[in-house]
Amino acid sequence: MPHLGETISLIVAVCWTATALFADIASHRLGSMTVNVIRLVLASVFLGSILWVTVGHPYPVYADGQAWFWLALSALVGYVFGDFCLFNSYLVIGARFGQLFMTLAPPIAAIAGWILLGETMTWKSWLAMAVTISGIAISILSKGEGHQVRFTLPLKGILLGIGAGMGQGVGLVLSKIGMQHYEAALPADVPAVMDQMLPFASTMIRAIVGGAGFVCLMALQRGLSRFRTAVKDRKGMTYAILTTLFGPVIGVSLSLMAVQYANAGIASTLMALTPVLIILPYSLIYKQKIKAKEILGVTVSMLGVAMFFLL
Repeated sequence: MPHLGETISLIVAVCWTATALFADIASHRLGSMTVNVIRLVLASVFLGSILWVTVGHPYPVYADGQAWFWLALSALVGYVFGDFCLFNSYLVIGARFGQLFMTLAPPIAAIAGWILLGETMTWKSWLAMAVTISGIAISILSKGEGHQVRFTLPLKGILLGIGAGMGQGVGLVLSKIGMQHYEAALPADVPAVMDQMLPFASTMIRAIVGGAGFVCLMALQRGLSRFRTAVKDRKGMTYAILTTLFGPVIGVSLSLMAVQYANAGIASTLMALTPVLIILPYSLIYKQKIKAKEILGVTVSMLGVAMFFLL
């Protein structure tokens, strides 16, 4: 099939758009931390089942202490911090703007890779970063009285959005380090399929640690009793399950498949279209008017993301 990888990449973007919409609804009904715990626990179960069928072990076999350390650290940064900020940003500014701030993840990942892995940051990378930030600025800034520039969104929501993008970007680089250690720990006689399942096993470690992290946060806030209420909310639980299926399970699986059949840069750019795809359905669901400057801001921000991958 021609352009199979590109087609899968677009499907991934649709999956992640659906995930954002479902997570928005679930977070409002169940609370952001409750949804994250449910999502990561279910993801661990689904990923364990996949590993059991493919590798023969329902857990991340072969991972050594260093792999666990770096992947656990990536879970704390990417899931516990990043997703805490992301899901709470949905409560303050909605999934449409929450996803806009996720375009910060590529430039943050580039900086983290430069610092932690010694990766190169060219002038094109800095330019792409400036374009991405400019796009976000166009969307969230406006002129007030006396030509003063002001935010069109609550400051709390903006800070949560920035935290989400930072958590995602840094968590991605830490995951890469963890996967490198995981791959180095694989024995010589490991089944060939483990090469394809390595990202799934790594994601399972992150899901386990991330879920445990959210449980600890809820315990500290004495919020574990919310689970009883959450389980009784069938509609909320349905959206939480859909968030899990379209995100960590289907979305991640298809994203791994996409880069096998398409150029990684093109695939990554297409998969990052969520901030664009979410505009129309979100505005229809919540009956919000779409401003021209918001469309311009998203377009400019996405151009910056594309520059990271394609230049």
